[in-house]
Amino acid sequence: MSPAPSAPPHPPPPTSPAPDAEQRFELVTRPDERRTGRPFDPPAELTRLREEQPLRRLTFPDGHVGWLATGYSVCRAILADARLSSRKELMHNPSMDLGGMEIPPAAPGEFINMDEPRHGRYRKLLAGKFTVRRMQQLTERVERITAEHLDAMEKAGPPVDLVTAFAQPIPAIMICELLGVPYQDRNSFQEQAAAVFSGDMDDKLAAFTTIQAYLAQLVAAKRASPTDDILSDLTDSDLTDEELLGVGFLLLAAGIDTTANMLGLGTFALLSNPDEAAALRDDPSLAGQAVEELLRYLTIAELGLRAALEDVEIGGRLIKAGETVVVSLPAANRDPAKYPEPDRLDLRRKAAGHLAFGHGAHQCLAQQLARVEMGVAFPALLTRFPTLRPAVPPEEVPLRVSTNVYGVQSLPVTWDEA
Repeated sequence: MSPAPSAPPHPPPPTSPAPDAEQRFELVTRPDERRTGRPFDPPAELTRLREEQPLRRLTFPDGHVGWLATGYSVCRAILADARLSSRKELMHNPSMDLGGMEIPPAAPGEFINMDEPRHGRYRKLLAGKFTVRRMQQLTERVERITAEHLDAMEKAGPPVDLVTAFAQPIPAIMICELLGVPYQDRNSFQEQAAAVFSGDMDDKLAAFTTIQAYLAQLVAAKRASPTDDILSDLTDSDLTDEELLGVGFLLLAAGIDTTANMLGLGTFALLSNPDEAAALRDDPSLAGQAVEELLRYLTIAELGLRAALEDVEIGGRLIKAGETVVVSLPAANRDPAKYPEPDRLDLRRKAAGHLAFGHGAHQCLAQQLARVEMGVAFPALLTRFPTLRPAVPPEEVPLRVSTNVYGVQSLPVTWDEA
């Protein structure tokens, strides 16, 4: 079956507001809200908008009138509806006016920005490599890596930056092993990967170029001499070298940046809620449930975007073909209609069904790996350092607010030495 016909990527803005258009406002994602002392909460503006109307009109910087979804049920429905496209070339940018610049279609292997059947082709090749069973088999390896970094922290003594000492290296090492990066290249690879997701734009572009060149060499090496890793497995498929490179970079981004930020921001949240931290430290069997609640409570991936391929009615509202929909994942996961007392971190909460990994066909492929890593890392950290605490006042912890993945830039921590 051929995919549904797409609407023009940039329909002109209406000459007058649609009859059901609400008050015009600028999109609020997650600005630096340390002044309020609530760095883990979505902006109050998003909460207010959700309470007023969970799916409402939104005027984009280029004049396009699309939609903002903030309620749990409408966000979930939008993410599950195949009539709402993930193709970035069909979408309007909710943060800036691109001045009519054409957005190119997804690059080969960039399947998160593709619809069926192209998306499914890649997804089917990868899904079996990230099953719950296969990821749980990595638990022992994650435990060893975690213990090694806790040993290094203890040897160095306080204070340390938890981001560079703990949060970044654990997922980076795991993704290196899954991609088959040779041991001697891993330190350099991890440094470049970290630079891609942090620092100024020039540094990011330079690191991106370096990583792309390295991945191209790695793909060629795996074709010539396969080893026991995901890239080698994929060389037996019909994917081209360019597609393998794209898939490799996508797995790198999904496997390092998001988990690293969850480990950093999650630790900050636990240390800011000492009773919850104590509960996890005293009962490590709570880890799985704690991870789900932290994912819900923090929801570091802030926005999902979709473009309507045809007229779609959701939540009693008509989304017309060509309109872009912004899905606020943090607002959805704090919806009291789904989670009572949503602004309270409760590690014993049944947080199943949260949208931190998205929903539907594009739900995060590497989510089970992230769960294993967090399920090991959080209790191990709290058990090894029971007096762990921030080494600076909470308002001085630098937040990461310039990308679509929220987190902490650094987290100075200290503890009482024996």
